Amino acid sequence: MAKLFGTDGIRGQANIFPMLPEIALRVGLAAGQIFRNGKRKHRVVIGKDTRLSGYVFEMALTSGFCASGMDVYLVGPLPTPAIAFLTKNMRADVGVVISASHNPYMDNGIKFFDQNGFKLSDQIEAQISELVLSPDTNWDVPKSDLLGRAIKIEDSPGRYIVFLKNTFPAHLSLDGLKIVLDCANGAAYRVAPLVFEELGAKVVKTGVSPNGLNINKQCGALYPEVVAKIVRQEGADVGFCLDGDADRLIVVDEDGNILDGDQIMAVCADYLLEKDKLPQKTLVATVMSNMALEVFMHERGGKLIRTQVGDRFVAEAMQAGGYTLGGEQSGHVIFFEYTTTGDGLLTALQFLKVMLEKNKTAAELGKILTPFPQILQNVHVKTKKPLDSCSTLQKCKHQVQTELGNTGRVLLRYSGTEPVLRIMVEAKELEQVEKAVAKLVEAAEKDLT
Repeated sequence: MAKLFGTDGIRGQANIFPMLPEIALRVGLAAGQIFRNGKRKHRVVIGKDTRLSGYVFEMALTSGFCASGMDVYLVGPLPTPAIAFLTKNMRADVGVVISASHNPYMDNGIKFFDQNGFKLSDQIEAQISELVLSPDTNWDVPKSDLLGRAIKIEDSPGRYIVFLKNTFPAHLSLDGLKIVLDCANGAAYRVAPLVFEELGAKVVKTGVSPNGLNINKQCGALYPEVVAKIVRQEGADVGFCLDGDADRLIVVDEDGNILDGDQIMAVCADYLLEKDKLPQKTLVATVMSNMALEVFMHERGGKLIRTQVGDRFVAEAMQAGGYTLGGEQSGHVIFFEYTTTGDGLLTALQFLKVMLEKNKTAAELGKILTPFPQILQNVHVKTKKPLDSCSTLQKCKHQVQTELGNTGRVLLRYSGTEPVLRIMVEAKELEQVEKAVAKLVEAAEKDLT
């Protein structure tokens, strides 16, 4: 059977499987059937980013959900974390985001949140997949008088803005701060500037003119150098770069230096440790986070727990361990004190809170963590053989790790979407990293190409 869900929902190029309108309609029918329990009316919140194909999938999903007997609340273009918030806030049974995050406009995706604002379990995704992909599915649909309605929620941006502002301390103000904000021509183009402006900041905006085709195009979190240039030109205090669905953040300091998710987490973890508000002195990150972050936490009497790549896995580990701060190097940061998923705008507000309370510039805060040199090299492979069976590569990895000792790290993993082996090495000295990567690439090519 074809695969429907990937590591973060359903994703692909519009009008190519699985992102086909007929599949989206069946997804709506399936999810509606699973989340519709009992005789009362049930609700689904559907939001999207600014891709042209969003109209296609919004209508298809709406048809499926309504046919299954669920009322559909359409909130239009809003950040992914806004849908997580609204799903819980409006007491809906499920939330849906139509977005391919940082991908180009031709891609799109479908992500789900449960009634508590968390991403769905593998088990529920498997149930949806079975109903959608099986040719023998017998749909359990209601009678004609019990079909669902589609309702546009006009005040949803305002609800989310109020939620975000309430996460920022009432005694603080952004008066006098100049912020450069890049919304990636994506889902946050309307709400993001208002959040900072209503808190008193002067906002220099870019990436706020979506046309359906320019989302993430040479802008946003993948192109922070755009904001870095504007920050220097404007003499701004800080720059914030969001991605297309605004669930990740990259920070640019007043000198134009770029701070990634690891550095943002370090700033926030250090603040919480000082306040004794970081449960078990623990930060959760993925295997991709820089080793310097691990050393950073250890030096402060804390620890770093690592998960596999994906903010969903970070959230699951945080739930299981009772932790409140976690995230990814790519800029997804999760603050369980306020929300259930990565939120670029909320993260920006938390960074600003630390700036103001410590009376430090963004550059001063950024110096708290200097990442170890890191190289990520891709090797195209013929087949994805189990890495344990690659004797030359395993022998080389063991040798390299021994040479690096406790001040370096090697990570080997296959891409989830391409015939590619990703080789990542980091250490205190760049020369060490370069030599190690060269050895590992040579060994991988012997075993896999």
